[in-house]
Amino acid sequence: MTELRSPLHDEHVALGAALTAFAGWQMPLRYTSDLAEHTAVRTAAGLFDLSHMGEIEVAGPDAGAFLDRALVGDLSGLRVLGARYTMIVQPDGGVIDDLVVYRTGDAAYLVVANASNHDVVLAELRERAGGTGLDVQVVDRSAATALVAVQGPRALAVVEALAGLTSDPAGPADVTPASLRYYACLPMRFDGAPVLVARTGYTGEDGFEFFVAADRAPALWRALLAAGADQGLVPAGLSARDSLRLEAGMPLYGNELDRTTTPHDAGLGRVVRLDKVDADGAPVPFVGRDALAARKVSPPARVLVGLRGLGRRAARHGYDVLASTAPDAPVVGTVTSGAPSPTLGYPVAMAYVTPEMSAEGAELAVDVRGRREPVRVVAIPFYRRPR
Repeated sequence: MTELRSPLHDEHVALGAALTAFAGWQMPLRYTSDLAEHTAVRTAAGLFDLSHMGEIEVAGPDAGAFLDRALVGDLSGLRVLGARYTMIVQPDGGVIDDLVVYRTGDAAYLVVANASNHDVVLAELRERAGGTGLDVQVVDRSAATALVAVQGPRALAVVEALAGLTSDPAGPADVTPASLRYYACLPMRFDGAPVLVARTGYTGEDGFEFFVAADRAPALWRALLAAGADQGLVPAGLSARDSLRLEAGMPLYGNELDRTTTPHDAGLGRVVRLDKVDADGAPVPFVGRDALAARKVSPPARVLVGLRGLGRRAARHGYDVLASTAPDAPVVGTVTSGAPSPTLGYPVAMAYVTPEMSAEGAELAVDVRGRREPVRVVAIPFYRRPR
């Protein structure tokens, strides 16, 4: 199957990026080194191409009521120009994908799905809209939309220096990128064309994401690089994005989340709104409600924990977690994500373990290619940005 190419593909090639196949796309893995790009985001700023993500418009008079039924969160209660992290699940509560939903108008929402799940999320939303009697349209905007992110402590300075970025007459007059709240968005203009600027991200740092028409993406990318030239901004690839999100304890679909995992299993039960009601005050019968209500009050079979490596060898996805370093120690869990932490200077990992092994401070081990490496259970996230 032919891999899809980002609207910024030629920009990446010109910058000498190492490209890799990811979720059916050819995307930049790195431009220089993983360490340099990771460190730039933690200390200055990084520029990411996220155009492989899926953008699905849900609009119509009943859009909010529909999303309340289709997703686990309360989307009708989301303020206009607000954003919310949520999930779409199976009837048994298993996670189909984790999503960010932006309310772009009174009756319009933008659902952002992971690249690997774009097709299934689109199909699920369309199927769930059918036969409901609700006045709602589900439209795929992915091919026409590019997504570019600036992340890091100097992200705001980069955005404020961006030539061509101006306010949109349709947007709120009293909101600027500097005053934009976290998990909120703002319609603006770039060189006269519409761009949606969101204060969201996946690195644990402050940052902004730009939703722009695909044909305007190269000009925006080059303008952001120019705006960040004095701020230490560098282009960053998928490798740095993964190590950054791991340090920040953010889940990755296919690792911490999948169809065998409920939001509660991943420690994200807070996104499930069992208390949401419809216009008549009746509980909303969203997909997965009954299973998730039962899961909320049942003892967990496994718990997602953070692991700090006490040696130098890093645990990786799929490695066994053991009760101790003893030769006969039983397997008590599985690593979902792991790598050396460039920021902290020691290996970190996330893993599902049995409840009795999940207490913070517990001393466990990971089988790293036949060697039992000691680890300690610690709180997630591993890293929090200075405030």
